[in-house]
Amino acid sequence: MTAESSSAGPAPAPTGTVTTAVPARLDRLPWSRWHWMIVIGLGTVWILDGLEVTIVGNVAGRIAEEGSGLDISAAQITGLAAALYVAGACSGALFFGWLTDRYGRKKLFIATLAVYLAATALTALSFESWWFFLFRFLTGFGIGGEYAAINSAIDELIPSQYRGRVDLIINGSYWLGAIGGSLLSIVMLDTDIFAKDLGWRLSFAMGVVLGLVILLVRRHVPESPRWQFIHGHGEKADALVTSVEREIEQEKGEKLPPPAGEITIHQRQSIGFGLIAKTVFRRYPRRTVLGLSLFIGQAFLYNAITFGFGTILITFFDVPTGSTGYYFAVIAAGNFCGPLLLGPLFDTVGRRIMISGTYLLSGILLFATAWLFDRGSLTAATMTACWCVVLFFASAGASSAYLTVSEIFPMETRAMAIAFFYALGTAAGGISGPLLFADLTESGVVADTALAFRIGAGLMCAAGLVAAFLAVKAERRSLEDIAEPLSAVRAGPAKPADPANSPGTSGSGTASA
Repeated sequence: MTAESSSAGPAPAPTGTVTTAVPARLDRLPWSRWHWMIVIGLGTVWILDGLEVTIVGNVAGRIAEEGSGLDISAAQITGLAAALYVAGACSGALFFGWLTDRYGRKKLFIATLAVYLAATALTALSFESWWFFLFRFLTGFGIGGEYAAINSAIDELIPSQYRGRVDLIINGSYWLGAIGGSLLSIVMLDTDIFAKDLGWRLSFAMGVVLGLVILLVRRHVPESPRWQFIHGHGEKADALVTSVEREIEQEKGEKLPPPAGEITIHQRQSIGFGLIAKTVFRRYPRRTVLGLSLFIGQAFLYNAITFGFGTILITFFDVPTGSTGYYFAVIAAGNFCGPLLLGPLFDTVGRRIMISGTYLLSGILLFATAWLFDRGSLTAATMTACWCVVLFFASAGASSAYLTVSEIFPMETRAMAIAFFYALGTAAGGISGPLLFADLTESGVVADTALAFRIGAGLMCAAGLVAAFLAVKAERRSLEDIAEPLSAVRAGPAKPADPANSPGTSGSGTASA
């Protein structure tokens, strides 16, 4: 690496340029123990999110019962509290996303986890409904920040040939948390073990314990070298990658191949909202439509159904409150198997076919489930089986939404782009979804709930059609090749707007995978 100017200070104001092979050096690394440390330290946050959402859905009936310590209804928990959680996540994503691009990935993925831990602990201490609602919002605020900080860091640290499958499996690990939340709620809701006003509180406390363990591992996860060399820490980026290369060479017992190329960029301290908006809406309009479509479709489906599935079992199939966790654990297992088994195909078969295919197939299967439910052909067991099949494909598709918006926009805007699409898509589907779904399921009318299923299915199919035309062929390509950094020094003419499906980028300053 050579630099005309660099700074090692905490808040650099770079004015020069830097030529670096850091992106190509990271992309050509073989899988190693270092990458496992990244996955465990950062990826496990989705387990926390799954634990949170599932616990709330499963304990809603218990908290609404007399003697729980709160004067609150099940509909308020699965509706209002769920919507506040999602609203907090949207707000947190935007707030922390901006800070992540400005101050770095590492500082923010520590801060966001701390917010989550504090808010979850205080949720467990709820004594009035307003307190419960407030800290559900703040818990979501921390989780939303995690989505922006973590996804950007993961994609910048994982080699290009593994990026798709790793990102999908990490996002799909949400469902490991859902399994844990389901099984945990079975124990915590057993009044022979814990009192009504204690069991649900301990469920939230378990999330705090898991978060503290993750925090201990996360302290060892480094800053993104890609962020470092753009923000004036070129020497630190070079030193970090060199140490990782040395560690991997010792682990593998062989020398690494030479990197494929270099990139020259103008260093800068931060990116303004104006430039981010211009980049997203004017330079990449088709990618923007793609990102919004994917997020709106999956957000409505998942936020509506995840928060309300326990209510469906209780209302329509007379499943006891303390037994809903068994059913949800089965569904959660199907959800995790989707990204786990289909993830490698996103790197081999390709993004476009797999994203559009998983969205369309899950939507069609959901329409079939709605039809069977509407005509009274399902039991609690067969309903669960149908959802397992639907969500096997939907989970892989939903996880690919986060992968997509993380890799198709320039590095300087990555965390903010993730935050923007997560917030806007989730606000459209994730806030309205739980509110609408709570009303429909509370009515006790089969046709109302079937309508909610059809709406979710329609949005998933629509997103799948958009992906069939607009998905970017990003498999096994470097991030800098998919979307040239805004700070890149171009040697050739300017690129055309929104090269959504071009095989590469022009200019000598682009690293290749």
